[in-house]
Amino acid sequence: MAEITAGLVSELRARTSVGMMDCKKALVECGGDIDKAVDYLREKGLAKAAKKADRNAAQGMIFSYIHSNAKLGVLVELNCETDFVARTEEFQHLGHEIAMQIAAANPTYIVPEDVPQSIVDHEIEVIKAQAREEGKPEKMLDKIADFYDAEVEARVFEALWTGEGSEVDALIEAKGLKQMNDTGALEAIIDEVIAANPGNVEQYKAGKDKAFNALVGQVMKASKGKANPGQVNALLKQKLG
Repeated sequence: MAEITAGLVSELRARTSVGMMDCKKALVECGGDIDKAVDYLREKGLAKAAKKADRNAAQGMIFSYIHSNAKLGVLVELNCETDFVARTEEFQHLGHEIAMQIAAANPTYIVPEDVPQSIVDHEIEVIKAQAREEGKPEKMLDKIADFYDAEVEARVFEALWTGEGSEVDALIEAKGLKQMNDTGALEAIIDEVIAANPGNVEQYKAGKDKAFNALVGQVMKASKGKANPGQVNALLKQKLG
């Protein structure tokens, strides 16, 4: 068996951005053949991809892009697990491309919590009108008013069109998309969010709408997206006075 040297492990790590112990194990399993070890790690990586969501991405870089007219600029912070990844050509290219895409999209808001409820309501009405023009089920239009989530909407429509089901409510229930309808549970979540975010509460009472949107976002996050946004807004305003 070929000797597994520190240099060989470092080379494999540089090529794959995988931890040292995993690199060493891969080299041992592949008899010191670095090309086979790369394939080995790629195969294992596919199996472990779902487990990486909770890892700490404490490294990374800040990328900038200035449009040719010098009137539009973008700063993007892109995080990763190791500085080895941050220095790779692929990571650099990704950061630059993301910054360019943001510049091209020229978004009005950065995070969902910044979007005023009036804008959300308007967009829901537009989408309902589009869906109605496309001949989609009237029951589905009513559900859009209760929850607007592009992914959820797409999943339900797909199920309707493929014949997986014909009843919107049954599909929502079967796919675990049903909204929270327990007012008591929602009020408990709102109370916790208010208690945990005194700064946003003070800002809202001082007339800053973004602070209210941030609180709504925290409630939606705590409810895992299952709370009714309209109900959240009404209860939150009621509790904030």
